[in-house]
Amino acid sequence: MYADSTKGAARAAITVPKLRQMKLDGERIVALTAYDASFARVLDANGVDVVLVGDSLGMVVQGHKSTLPVTVEDIVYHTACVSRGLRSALLIADLPFQSYATPERALDSSAPMLAAGGASMVKLEGAGPMLETIHFLSEREIPVCAHLGLTPQSVLRLGGYKVQGREQAAAQRLLADAEAVTAAGAELLVLECVPSALAAEITARIDIPTIGIGAGPSCDGQILVLHDMLGINSGHRRPRFVKNFLASADSIAAAVQAYADAVRDGSFPGPEHGYE
Repeated sequence: MYADSTKGAARAAITVPKLRQMKLDGERIVALTAYDASFARVLDANGVDVVLVGDSLGMVVQGHKSTLPVTVEDIVYHTACVSRGLRSALLIADLPFQSYATPERALDSSAPMLAAGGASMVKLEGAGPMLETIHFLSEREIPVCAHLGLTPQSVLRLGGYKVQGREQAAAQRLLADAEAVTAAGAELLVLECVPSALAAEITARIDIPTIGIGAGPSCDGQILVLHDMLGINSGHRRPRFVKNFLASADSIAAAVQAYADAVRDGSFPGPEHGYE
């Protein structure tokens, strides 16, 4: 069952400056992934502020074991599909593995995501060498969402999907990286699988909004993979930060609304969804 697609018509469009204002106002940002127009309409009509076409589509849509096989063409195609279903939510497109290995390659990869795909922002993982790329893109009017902590495209180097920043030195590195991506021009920061206390410190320290996934309740917003939030078995281990909102709802639309309400009132994520 889907919500009436006109329900979201009265909402003002979420823009890049609006996200920063939401942080200043203490208004929680609700985010989910989507990969097609039909689900995009449901998310948009039921209170989702930010929709991400994530490279997670490689695992939950294409059936791969990781996100690494996803291509720029895959993301552009799915971003264009999702954009047709949105009225108010801000759309972010993921830059796939090695599509931003150099600033120039990042620009070539990002341009079709905005021009043909209809995205308002692109997301890339990491700091360090990526700082030049973030600056390069932002100077060319391409808003960037940075992604720190567990970065799935680095799964081979990290040795699996593990919590990041538990040791003091690693925590200090993550804090410094968060400040660095902010200074480089990032407009938004996703923190994945980061201890809750560290995510809270990062959120308080930087001016741009933070969006948590397995990073505790103190981030400025939360995101989940849509399939995880709906309890759909994608054939991969379910992380502890996931909650099945469809289990206690009578429709997909109601589950999305329940998720949005829980993020906004602070009841999700709970202590059981975070890491120390």
